[in-house]
Amino acid sequence: MKRNLVTIPLSVLLVSSFALAACGDKETPASTTAASSSVAATTTAAPKPTDNTPTAITIMAPLNTAQTPPDTIIKELEKLTNTKLTYQFFPADTYEEKLNTTFATGALPQATYLKNQATFIQMKSAIRDGQFWEIGPLLKDFPNLSKLKSTTNDNTKVDGKLYSLYRGVDIARQGLIYRKDWADKLGLKPPANLDELFAMAKAFTENDPDGNGKKDTIGLTDRNDLIYGAFKTVAAWQGTPNNWGTKDGKLAPEFMFPQYVATMDYFKKMRDGGYINKDFAATSKTDQQKLFTSGTAGMYIGAMTDVSTLNKDLVKNVPTAVVDVHSMVAGPDGKFAAWALPGYANVVLFPKSSNKTEADLRKVLAYFDKMMTPEVANMANWGIKDVNYSVTDNKAKKLDEEKWTREVKPFTDAAIGDEDTSGRFLGIPTIPAQGKADELKIANLKFAVQDPVAALDSKTNLEKGVQLQAVIVDATNKYIYGTLDKAGFDKAVEDWKSRGGSKIIEEYNALKK
Repeated sequence: MKRNLVTIPLSVLLVSSFALAACGDKETPASTTAASSSVAATTTAAPKPTDNTPTAITIMAPLNTAQTPPDTIIKELEKLTNTKLTYQFFPADTYEEKLNTTFATGALPQATYLKNQATFIQMKSAIRDGQFWEIGPLLKDFPNLSKLKSTTNDNTKVDGKLYSLYRGVDIARQGLIYRKDWADKLGLKPPANLDELFAMAKAFTENDPDGNGKKDTIGLTDRNDLIYGAFKTVAAWQGTPNNWGTKDGKLAPEFMFPQYVATMDYFKKMRDGGYINKDFAATSKTDQQKLFTSGTAGMYIGAMTDVSTLNKDLVKNVPTAVVDVHSMVAGPDGKFAAWALPGYANVVLFPKSSNKTEADLRKVLAYFDKMMTPEVANMANWGIKDVNYSVTDNKAKKLDEEKWTREVKPFTDAAIGDEDTSGRFLGIPTIPAQGKADELKIANLKFAVQDPVAALDSKTNLEKGVQLQAVIVDATNKYIYGTLDKAGFDKAVEDWKSRGGSKIIEEYNALKK
């Protein structure tokens, strides 16, 4: 089989591996014997003893922590699932590069995590090429995997077929994490609209919020990611549709809407004023977060659920720091909007190159089925009871945030399903801002803007979408940096259209009818 190389942009995440070998033997029928001289009775032989040899499993997944975890949790997972697990971790920043290389050499492990929605879209051509197992028809044989949400499964199907298991994600988790102590000192309230958000960034830059008499702070820290960084969240607040929207009765990409241009203008003005790190387009997620946790930047726009982790690292450097979260930022029309994710943060695929038979595949799926039982799900998400977490009122509380991050988080990032489908404990916030984030991600649902083409596939987009999107990403960054004007951006859009974009628009509109 020809292996088509999938080009994937570089980024940061976790890789884990599990290697799976055959385990139990099937029972064999017994011989027949004569029960008496007059009647020949057939007897069944006693079944062979069950083979309890642990099943070896190989899994590749992205790592979102600074260091590889110890094998403490692995050993516990092995006991609970009767497996032999081998994890290989790779930093998230270079995960896509590693995934690309491993795929090209035909060495993907039995369970291969991607990175995010964008990476999954890029892998669809290989899925169509028959390089991964379809698992949809098999899920009925696994009681826990059968509980996965049908709507999220639908968003991960390729040509109506399911090839992946998903790691659930809060649909509307995006918002602002900011330094409340700085805001209080400068007399600032949580920003009610985009003008107040800009004013906060400006004040955090110019008004010496840390009180050291030096001009050494910035308002907003951002990174080289127009989706999971600050841009897309602010674009939603601006009124930009989620990837695609309806314009003149037809579907059109977000960058053809005036609100997208207004978002570029917003970030350009912020960068020109020095209120954001000027090199954001070349800044990794790790360095973006360091700008916040070092005490340099006062605002971080992204997943509000990251607040506990950011706070943990921040207070090491600034013990007096206080963080808070906020999400209701009104656009120019006075309305709220929240960028909505499609229900999954990542997916795991099952290569045919390492799962030679359906029987091999079923053994791997059996492991993931056990991962969705409450006992195993709690181990992967919370760690060891009374070591990593305690339980109060049927909720879990981390005993040591740093220890949990080091020992448990990599496995949490590779969990399957959702809180309500796996039955794992809900959490008790470790800081007030975390509790507020949990409330806001629910409140945001009322204003969630869905992607209308999330479950649709355009053939041209699958073939050329990555290269074409790079044209828009480059033009967007250049516009914000001031090296491209509006006419230049419009030219880039026309270039996108002429190189296949117009065909993508046509195909999506045909599918929506």
